[in-house]
Amino acid sequence: MKGPPSLEPFGLVLHHDGSWTHQGQPVTNRKLRERFDRAVRYLPDEAKYVVQIRHFRGEIEVEETGFFVRLFDPDTGELQLSDLTVEPLDVSTLSLSPRDGALLCCVKRDLVSGGLAARFLHASHSEFMNAVDESGGAVVIAGASHALPL
Repeated sequence: MKGPPSLEPFGLVLHHDGSWTHQGQPVTNRKLRERFDRAVRYLPDEAKYVVQIRHFRGEIEVEETGFFVRLFDPDTGELQLSDLTVEPLDVSTLSLSPRDGALLCCVKRDLVSGGLAARFLHASHSEFMNAVDESGGAVVIAGASHALPL
């Protein structure tokens, strides 16, 4: 018995700013973009990003990160990701995007050793920066100070 067909890109691209295009055309329908955001999955055995909506699963091209930090809660240190999962921020994984200096962190470390990159969106970046102490060298999460690796 044959297995599922091999995954191949079908023209859907997730760009570094969180926007989507299909075969070069912007995906402008808000509900469809949100559905794609929630449907991103990483397949560690195949080292591929896909969107999975019900029985459909298609490989996507990812420009920089497959996941985006939508919300940062400095009271708990939790991140809400674009796929609506919530996980704690590991401050030691923070870095800056070589593309434009945006804040990145590692998430989904249960899937891949070292984790997968996630990009902070504007709102979550602002939330994070509001938690950085006056010296700029540490972030305060749940009342505790954590040195920034940047």
